[in-house]
Amino acid sequence: MKQVAGTLRLDLAQYRAMAAFAQFASDLDKATQRQLARGERMTELLKQKQFSPLPVEKQVVIIYAGTKGYVDEIPTAALGRYEEGLFAFLESRFPTVTKSIRDAKAITPANEPALKEALEAFGKAFEA
Repeated sequence: MKQVAGTLRLDLAQYRAMAAFAQFASDLDKATQRQLARGERMTELLKQKQFSPLPVEKQVVIIYAGTKGYVDEIPTAALGRYEEGLFAFLESRFPTVTKSIRDAKAITPANEPALKEALEAFGKAFEA
């Protein structure tokens, strides 16, 4: 988890500061707009349903997808469906990905290519 979420606290703090500043600014450059959009998506991805926490390996997968830009084109309102669909997709088509993350307790050079492949395949199949 530390490996994937290492800069997450700093990124979210920057997002909150920038969001507060953006309320008063009328024109934002593309980089600022991208950072605000990613921060909004990451905030949404970190939410979990009450009384149903995710296993750590699933948390790692969804945070990895968010920090590496796999959800940048997904509308914020569709992220809940994306997350549910991704986990079902991983269980059916790439069951070894979450198992290897759980066993290794990290994303390793051995399991990262399979994770990237799964995220790319699901991204193409997912319709917002």
